[in-house]
Amino acid sequence: MPIAPFQVLILPVNMKLDLLKSTAEELYRQLSDAGMEVLYDDREETPGIKFKDADLIGIPLRVTLGEKNLKKGLVEIKRRKTGDTILVRKEEALPKIRELMEQEMECCRCS
Repeated sequence: MPIAPFQVLILPVNMKLDLLKSTAEELYRQLSDAGMEVLYDDREETPGIKFKDADLIGIPLRVTLGEKNLKKGLVEIKRRKTGDTILVRKEEALPKIRELMEQEMECCRCS
């Protein structure tokens, strides 16, 4: 976390869908306003390219916005370090990301 270029990546799978795009922009504003370093991947690339690039950049937390989950009100958060994936309600994304960032930073202090 301390050496990553960004702390959180927001990755909407399909930028052509208004629901994904508007949710991504809203989440980006929330996280940025909370003082987090956020990268918003708004490119119109395939999901595979976006995921590959995300792994190469090395951002600790990836928030993936997909149509199926978002229609249920859910977003996916993936921890790069462990590969764990968590589904949370869209409204709970900010507190959950804060919690995960604190855990990452705590882990870094232990090393």
